[in-house]
Amino acid sequence: MLSATEIALLAAGIVVVLVTPGPTNTLLAAAGLRDGLHRALPLIAAELSGYLIAISVWGRFFAHAANAWPWLPSLLRAVAALYIAWLAVGMWRAAVVLPGSTQRAGNPRTLFVATLLNPKGLLFGGTIFPAAAFMHWPAYLFAMLIFACLAAPIAFAWIAFGAALGSGRLGWLEPAKVQRGASIVLGVFSLSLVWAALH
Repeated sequence: MLSATEIALLAAGIVVVLVTPGPTNTLLAAAGLRDGLHRALPLIAAELSGYLIAISVWGRFFAHAANAWPWLPSLLRAVAALYIAWLAVGMWRAAVVLPGSTQRAGNPRTLFVATLLNPKGLLFGGTIFPAAAFMHWPAYLFAMLIFACLAAPIAFAWIAFGAALGSGRLGWLEPAKVQRGASIVLGVFSLSLVWAALH
């Protein structure tokens, strides 16, 4: 089982990483903006599923086989960068559509894939989750429970932020400009991944 110190560090790391903007959070906010709070809530399950798989794969990889394929992390960063760049272009083009349109900002499959390719999964599996979580089932299940209990409300907050923008409660922010800004964030994130993969 995990020690109290490991639990505290794990929880703090999860919160710090998940509250920062990134591909998944940007898509959650955009979905809240376009679809409203209630219609976007199913995306939380897609996010949790994507992170569960990504963290598990990266954790096992770093725990057992990191020395065998040293080129794999760079290749996966490059693939993630291309996918995130594609999301950024799509979001920029969709920004002219007013909230309430029938066009959706994203769907569970899009969010699942974006989360699966999100480098935060690598960060969680490689550094934030303790190594014991990938060696013993009780520790793994407990660590994932902590993750889910913290990730769900943070995802809800990002959706609620987007929904507040769409409803006009944050009238000083224009939704189209926020979406364009989010697109730029995704684009910069993609470029940073390319840089990390090449260096």
